[in-house]
Amino acid sequence: QVQLVESGGGLAQPGGSLRISCVASVSIRSLYVMYWYRQAPGNQRELVANIIRDGRTTYADSVKVRFSISRDSAKNTLYLQMNDVRPEDTGVYYCNADRPGWGWDPIGVWGQGIQVTVSS
Repeated sequence: QVQLVESGGGLAQPGGSLRISCVASVSIRSLYVMYWYRQAPGNQRELVANIIRDGRTTYADSVKVRFSISRDSAKNTLYLQMNDVRPEDTGVYYCNADRPGWGWDPIGVWGQGIQVTVSS
């Protein structure tokens, strides 16, 4: 059973930076694609970014240039570096990953979520 645990959230000022992490209970080399999603109050959960095992990345238009997703296989950890954050980046951020053996898993494994608040 794969478990994902997020950390590093909190409060940031507009224009500031924040990095959130997601540690997996298994080797992330077995996880083909890893994702960051977010959900703002009253909104649907949306995809922020994903990263394939070979390092290819995709970003939502709203975060391109500002956010950077990365994965460290030695630490079994997924990261999201958020720069120049805006109030509209506020929400609960969720880590998600393909189940081992899957590619582009329609279900995946979810972390518990972590709050990110951008406010002055």
